[in-house]
Amino acid sequence: MTDRGVFVAFEGGEACGKSTQAARLAERRDAVLTREPGGTVLGERVRTIFLDPATGAVDPRAEALLVLAARAQHVAEIVEPALASGRDVVTDRFTGSSLAYQGFGRGLDVDEVRALSAFATGGLEPDVYVLLEVPADVAAARLGPDRDRLEAAGDAFHERVRAGYAALAQHDGWVVVDGSGSVDQVARAVWDALSARLDW
Repeated sequence: MTDRGVFVAFEGGEACGKSTQAARLAERRDAVLTREPGGTVLGERVRTIFLDPATGAVDPRAEALLVLAARAQHVAEIVEPALASGRDVVTDRFTGSSLAYQGFGRGLDVDEVRALSAFATGGLEPDVYVLLEVPADVAAARLGPDRDRLEAAGDAFHERVRAGYAALAQHDGWVVVDGSGSVDQVARAVWDALSARLDW
């Protein structure tokens, strides 16, 4: 019987370095690299709607359900089959993003969002969440002026997201890494933290 793969999710606010570090880790582990919303044809179409400023205002519940529809397809088509075959999976965002952005950020009930995400994933959760933290001014400098719908949601929204992530990481025992260093420095810190947590 093939051993089940390890599932790692990177989380954090805008411009914290998730995509870069997820790619680094996936390459090092020869893991499947994926993202949310995205990873599938359906997910990438949802991503376009979700991030396009032209989409305009979206009701928080509609926003949450868009992401959860993409997540359900993502798990069914990409994540679960890879894990079952013994491949590790590294994803740029998962349930933690829904809790931080639609729960803490948009003001939806966090427990309700968690329950809906569990329904969408069939109860699948990452073996480890990695939260990359960067100061607000560093994130703003990395983003620049050309921002997508979520990046442009305002400082107050992003501060709620940042506080939500900190609360989730503390409550659920996530790995927390300072993302403000160089790419190599952060990659080393991520690897060291995960090696201490996982049988790698």
